[in-house]
Amino acid sequence: MWFPMHSFRILSNCWSFGGRRILASSHTCRRYKKEVLPSPEGPVPPVSVTEIRQYLRAQDIPFHDGYSCLHTPSIFVVEKQEVRHSYSLFIDKTTGHFVCTATLIEGNWQDFQASVELKHNGVTLTELLKTDGQKDQDSEDARHIWERALPLWELLDEQETQEVKALFGISNVSDTILKRFGVRYLRTAQALVFPWFSPQGTSLKGLKLLGAERQGKTVRYVENTLPRPGSYYNLFGLPLINRRDAEVVLTGQELDVLALHQATGLPTLALPRGISCLPPTLLPYLEQFKRITLWLGEDLRAWEAAKLFARKLNPKRCSVVQPSDQQLRPLEAFTHGLNLTKILRAALPAGHKSIISFRELREEVFGELANAEQVAGVKWARFPEMNRLLKGHRKGELTVFTGPTGSGKTTFISEYALDLCMQGVNTLWGSFEINNVRLAKVMLTQFAMERLEEQLEDYDEWADRFEDLSLYFMTFHGHQNIKTVIDAMRHAVYMYDISHVVIDNLQFMMGQEQLTMDRLAVQDYIVGTFRKFATENSCHVTLVIHPRKEDEERELQTSSIFGSAKASQEADNVLILQDRKLATGPGKRYMQVSKNRFDGDVGIFPLEFNKISLTFSTPIKGKAKLKKVKDDNSEPPKKAPAGSKKQRAQPPSTETSPDGSVKP
Repeated sequence: MWFPMHSFRILSNCWSFGGRRILASSHTCRRYKKEVLPSPEGPVPPVSVTEIRQYLRAQDIPFHDGYSCLHTPSIFVVEKQEVRHSYSLFIDKTTGHFVCTATLIEGNWQDFQASVELKHNGVTLTELLKTDGQKDQDSEDARHIWERALPLWELLDEQETQEVKALFGISNVSDTILKRFGVRYLRTAQALVFPWFSPQGTSLKGLKLLGAERQGKTVRYVENTLPRPGSYYNLFGLPLINRRDAEVVLTGQELDVLALHQATGLPTLALPRGISCLPPTLLPYLEQFKRITLWLGEDLRAWEAAKLFARKLNPKRCSVVQPSDQQLRPLEAFTHGLNLTKILRAALPAGHKSIISFRELREEVFGELANAEQVAGVKWARFPEMNRLLKGHRKGELTVFTGPTGSGKTTFISEYALDLCMQGVNTLWGSFEINNVRLAKVMLTQFAMERLEEQLEDYDEWADRFEDLSLYFMTFHGHQNIKTVIDAMRHAVYMYDISHVVIDNLQFMMGQEQLTMDRLAVQDYIVGTFRKFATENSCHVTLVIHPRKEDEERELQTSSIFGSAKASQEADNVLILQDRKLATGPGKRYMQVSKNRFDGDVGIFPLEFNKISLTFSTPIKGKAKLKKVKDDNSEPPKKAPAGSKKQRAQPPSTETSPDGSVKP
């Protein structure tokens, strides 16, 4: 199994990996100096491809359409280039972000416009380069580690070479392939070293260390990158790509590249973050290919990621290797002696017609039946009872979450989302009720499971680890227009491959401009918009909605959700945080799953709030079992007399008897 762990730290001039420290030093390099350009106030306004084309025509800048970018001559290249290579500046059609592959200068659309104006005013654009201390340090640290690592094919001890190859499953990979891709071995860290060279292959920009630890009969892989994962954009194998190459295979791991290239001879690249993300900044380097085959892994998560990435790359030129028992990840298929060329030829086209037959869906249906656990989604680590009811967290669904005022809805949902984010679910938070600083403080406390106010010396360590999570926040606060929010969500899905969006809460989508309209109709429209977004973008949306004002003595039901019935009808899952007030002390909280479209299981489970770590968990002493309920419309159980031990020990619940009747 592959377990990516981004937990390295930079400590003065020392890089730590797997508990071992590797010395580093310092150096300087240059990058785009954005400070020379005027920076707009507030958020960068979106730009359409039509506006980009109109601007280029107005400035007499020639261009032609690519798959995901517009190609133009680079305004940053001073020397005259060959005509067929002069179109080295790429502008993303979706975001306006540009990259010059000749000079490696990049920026947003406003940076490009400002650069054009500066050039017209006679400013030499080479002045837009400056020293960046952090990137310089990262490059120098990478160079220092690279020099200490030994070429894997030149280890003096032949037995050591074979043991290392066997540990990483590359015994059948030839030394010629290892040498071609420059794979090295760092003895002090007991890890393979994969270099990140510039596209021209002239300078070392970073590296990835892949360690392996034996745990019984299994091997646990640990990967770390320099620079940090958020700044690591290495398409491993890119310097070996020829300008005339028209076909490429994309994989999720560097070891797969070695196996695929040896078996097929095809140009092969590894995505820097595996199946978690395809950064748009890499798209220009894939523009030259007329055919792209994505073979990212052997499970359904890899299959879903491949289909998502194909949408960015233009589905018309993409094919996807569908996971099955016979089609493993490339390295495993290579080790088992399978014909990798035949598997690639059998890849399915990513683009589909509007109407398809069951014949085209047959393999996908079989895949879901054969991989029931993966189809159920990502499991929660902190809420096992949630797994027993909902079975997992799935893309493309809408979850509605409600609870009484002051019951801890935001605190619970932040841990609920953090749990998934820690397992690789790229998450976008939209907190309209509390500011992002306060929310991040709560989530960091939940992440560390301790009060950092009393452990300030540990803050940097926890903050470094928290920073490596694929977690992003919208900067909106207070009432917002739904169109503005959806635009931001679409941008995040495209840029960061977000697969979970949390909106806290729906009432803040209904701004002051809607006062003259039917508020229920407005709410129905907003819920429908989030439902459509979740489906079209294969992204799970968790929507917090306040309940109606009801008798505090009664438990909330699905009908208690504010507004019409559309919210509960559109939702795939409905979660209710129940807060049972007691006259003798703090109330009992428990979570009720009142709707589950995936398999119909509904029920309740108790929660216990830990004030120190701001986390919810299942009580340990109570040994309360998960209770299945027939529906959420049953009457609440009778309240025990004040002071009753039974009431203090167990939360109110219902259970189903063997004959199917519901009893208290």
